Order: sequence, then structure tokens, then C-alpha cells
Amino acid sequence: MSMDSAVSTPPLPKPPRVDGRRLRSERTKQLIIEAFLSLLREEPVMPTAVQIAERAGYSVRSIFERFPDLVALRVAATDYALAQALALAPARQVDADRETRVKSQVETRAFTCERGIALWRVLLTTEDNSGELAIRVRRARETTVTRMELMYKPELAALSAEERQQTLIALEAITDMESWARMREMHGLSFEEACAVWVNAIDRILPQTPPAK
Repeated sequence: MSMDSAVSTPPLPKPPRVDGRRLRSERTKQLIIEAFLSLLREEPVMPTAVQIAERAGYSVRSIFERFPDLVALRVAATDYALAQALALAPARQVDADRETRVKSQVETRAFTCERGIALWRVLLTTEDNSGELAIRVRRARETTVTRMELMYKPELAALSAEERQQTLIALEAITDMESWARMREMHGLSFEEACAVWVNAIDRILPQTPPAK
């Protein structure tokens, strides 16, 4: 008997089993979330379970098999929308000159607001009914502040801690979802015109950019 034949070859590990039923259930869950968001973009009021089911192409029972209630669906939809917003709008040109950074941050924020205002309004009208939704609202605002801290780091670094906090509060306030909606809906500004308003406002609020070393 040869040495090779005497040594047993260990069996190859079996590939992980794909649970087709679970995959289908997750796909159904995603389609329900997307139907919910689609209805909100058309009309920013909380849709009924029947409307969501009709848009998704499933029964109402299918919704409540995956979500215990519509609050849970709103929470899941919010998580989905926030993750999608971060994926579609990464920070760009962080190390560029001031003008480029301001324009980049404004366009990124404007794109997020354009897509998310309908969901945002529903969250604000229902957040008191759910601690989970209130957490998402706060997290979204904190993400906006964190992004501005990154984009305007040179200017903010020149301020005292108190001045820096006040500046960030002002920047977050003028670039919130409702500020964007007012420019677009109440004042009838185009996407580009609304962006120009924000660029001008931010440039006025930010302190002078320190000279490059």
C-alpha cells in the first residue's frame, strides 16, 4: 500500500444550505417596505395596510406575518431608508477647497432631503408614539451634524467649543428636511436654486478658512 493511499483525505465541507423559504420571506419583506416608501413619496400621509398590500402585490395578512403592526413597519422602513441614504450619498471631496466642499455637502444633503422628506414628515407626526421612531429621528439629525463636522473641519477647528457647537446647531437647522421642503414647495425653487440658497447661507455662517500651512 502506498503512503498516499494510506492517508485518508478529509471530506470537503458541505456548502451552507440556502433556505429558499427564508429568502422569499425576506424578499417579500423588502417589497412591502418599498411599497410603503413609494406610497409616502406620492402622498406624505401614513398609508393603510390595505394600500400597502395592494401596492406590494401581497395580502394584508402577508404584512402582519412579517411585521407585528404598522409601527414596526415604519421602523423597518426608516432603517432601510437611512441605510440607503448613507449608501447613495457618501461624503465627497472632504479635502477640497472651501467652495468645493460647501457645494459638495449641499448637493449631497439636498439629494437626501429630496428623497426622504415624505418619510421624515410621517416620522415627525408619529415619533411620540414610538420610542424606536424617536431614536431614528435623533440619529438622522446626528448623522447630518457629523457629516458637517467632517466637511467643514478646517473652519470649525478655528472656533472655541461653544462657538463650534452654536455654528453646528445653526447649520443643521438651516439644512433640515423642512427647510428644503419650504424652498421647493412654498417658494417654488428648482433643485439648483434651492442648493444655491443653502450654499450662500452656509458660506455666510462659516468662519473664514484658515490659510493652508
